[in-house]
Amino acid sequence: MDIKSLIKGTAAGAAVGFACYALSNARPLKKMSIRHDARKALKAIGDLLGDIKSVIM
Repeated sequence: MDIKSLIKGTAAGAAVGFACYALSNARPLKKMSIRHDARKALKAIGDLLGDIKSVIM
């Protein structure tokens, strides 16, 4: 099994688990804020993975 795909899968699973937990326990106004922050975090993670990929390759 490829280590990169294992790390990506683990990170994605952790992010989804955190998002489900946070949204299920938040109030309506807080949910909007969480969604906005989640979009920013996912974009940052994508950029980070792209940077790591460019360094490795």
